[in-house]
Amino acid sequence: MAATKEEMRSLAIATKRDHTRTVIVVGIAIFSVFMLLGILNLTNQVDMSFKKLELLDNNDDGVIDKWDANVGYDAYDLEDTNNNGIIDEADVDGIPDQGQSPMMRFLNFLFLGLAFLFGPWAFYASAKAKNIEAIEKRIPDFLRDVAEAGRFGMTLADAIVVASSGRYGKLTPEIQKMAAQIEWGVTATEALRLFAERMNTALVNRVVAIVIKASDAGGSVADVLTMVAHDTKEEQLTQQEREIAMSTYLAVIYIAFFVFLVTIIILNATFLPKIRIAGMAVARAAEAAGLGSSSVGGMSLDVSVIPQIEVAFFLASMIHAVGDGVMAGVLQNGRVSDGLKHSFILIFLGIIILTLT
Repeated sequence: MAATKEEMRSLAIATKRDHTRTVIVVGIAIFSVFMLLGILNLTNQVDMSFKKLELLDNNDDGVIDKWDANVGYDAYDLEDTNNNGIIDEADVDGIPDQGQSPMMRFLNFLFLGLAFLFGPWAFYASAKAKNIEAIEKRIPDFLRDVAEAGRFGMTLADAIVVASSGRYGKLTPEIQKMAAQIEWGVTATEALRLFAERMNTALVNRVVAIVIKASDAGGSVADVLTMVAHDTKEEQLTQQEREIAMSTYLAVIYIAFFVFLVTIIILNATFLPKIRIAGMAVARAAEAAGLGSSSVGGMSLDVSVIPQIEVAFFLASMIHAVGDGVMAGVLQNGRVSDGLKHSFILIFLGIIILTLT
């Protein structure tokens, strides 16, 4: 059924909405909320630890293993850290390296906020890029059909109108829009120029520029369209081969990130606890010997820096996630937006894995 004049007019003047600004505003709003929560945790006004606070040293190894709600706080040999005269929940903060420190809680919310700051835009921009790629993929087919119509004596404008009834995937609405514009008196070259402005990609701009020049110069436009279609197809095949080759490096980047996480997990689970136990043993030996410092025979261990080491490990993981993600996207298809999408994924996986282990 042929479209009415009113439908053709609506199609000719229709424009696609770009929600980039809305997505960016939403990302900034979410980032602001996470930053507020991070500052509240940093100043210890709230405690929103991602790890459960555990307070029972079952095997006397210096590491608190489990909290028993049926036992009072005074049974855990806590100090009255806030000097209120009683041993209560507030004194839990006096136990080192339990739950999450204010700085660690702040960093959790900081990097989650950063992930949501660029994550929604990255996914939206990536989706737009994939949609444009799907449109560009069918351009060679469209050009070949227009060229064939031209060989049968049709003008460029008539060929575009005839092609609008074909099936070209996501390119079809754009061809229908050009046909509607031509039906309403817009020249074929102007309709193509408006199409190039809507797409605004290097490939479309180059193809449209060549077609317009050939049409203005006269002669056999069909031959030019055939050559442009062939050249465009070859370029797309080259790009696909590059993406397939780069997918191997993408896998290597993800594997390297998880190897880095496993290394940190092993250090946190084995190395740092042993250092803490050794430091406590040195301190007890120094106390038993009546020494004023935790030094025995010239040997000392400052276990107070262990929380700072854990913070450094976490920061290294997050920096690794952001950098690796951007590199993965750039290597894959040269787009930073795809890289930030990978960074979003790696940040979430890093926080989840480091929190659960």
